[in-house]
Amino acid sequence: MVVNCVSELNKEKIDIKENFLFDLESSILILLLKDQTTKKNLIWATNEYEKYGENYSLNSEMTIWSISGTNGDIIKPRILKNKQEKQLRSNSKAEVFTPAWVCNAQNNLVDNAWFDSENVFNIEIHKGWITNRDKINFKDKNWCDYVKDTRLEITCGEAPYLTSRYDMISGDFIEPQNRIGLLDRKLRVITENVENEIEWLQWAEIALKNIYGFDWQGDNVLLARENVLISIAEYYEFVYKKILSIENLMKFAYIISWNIWQMDGLKGVIPNSCLCHHCNSQLSLFNTSKKSAVCLGCKENNIYLHNGIYSQIMDWETEKTIKFVSLIKE
Repeated sequence: MVVNCVSELNKEKIDIKENFLFDLESSILILLLKDQTTKKNLIWATNEYEKYGENYSLNSEMTIWSISGTNGDIIKPRILKNKQEKQLRSNSKAEVFTPAWVCNAQNNLVDNAWFDSENVFNIEIHKGWITNRDKINFKDKNWCDYVKDTRLEITCGEAPYLTSRYDMISGDFIEPQNRIGLLDRKLRVITENVENEIEWLQWAEIALKNIYGFDWQGDNVLLARENVLISIAEYYEFVYKKILSIENLMKFAYIISWNIWQMDGLKGVIPNSCLCHHCNSQLSLFNTSKKSAVCLGCKENNIYLHNGIYSQIMDWETEKTIKFVSLIKE
């Protein structure tokens, strides 16, 4: 099958409604909003939503009430935003989204190196790909090691490199069997090698624990989290022809709340959390120190010296939290 543009935009499939998640199980949406570093919620970290009121300011937390109910259509994928909104995002945060065929080509480079072979999952064509339907051949390698191999998408936006539910540029929905994200590939490998549903769920959890992503803006983090969660649910339904249980959705949402996180990628801290004399807006949020505070990290451009809140991630092997910056070698 050739994956390319389809004739119409399928909004219902690509836009995961917060009201749907709330009605399904409010605890899932609560988890997807949680910032595991601060133990509070994600912050908006953008002025884009201030038009909706004081609870939508730059450093305000994203609450379950601010994105559900009558406000349930506020958060939406970039492809569904109007031209002015897209331009504002591009100008203010240099936000650029990548078409699925480019994500595929770059993810293929990762797998070419891992497998020491080309065209493992698909064959690239002009602005598209043809899915390889044969079972993935691991030769002298082990499929378990592939699932356990750690992958990270930096400044992940809506996480197109982790899961390609839809093309970020055209808006085309991509069926589970043709997806090319880093998590999607792991799920395919699991499907081809496990013997039953119980094993599938166990290995899907392992796969999820080995993909990571971060972004500055709170709405992007939420969209990325939703895409990863729903992609697993869609793949499960594709394989087993039934709906993933609430219990498993909750388990996966908890892992996702750790593995997809909010961070200033240049500083390794929660956005706007450094205390600087020229950053008055964040002082009121974190309720510390004075306007004359100086952040040495900001002053000296040293990622290890910031006085902001360093983002924490979970090491699932030890089940202990670590600062993300501790993984960065000088």
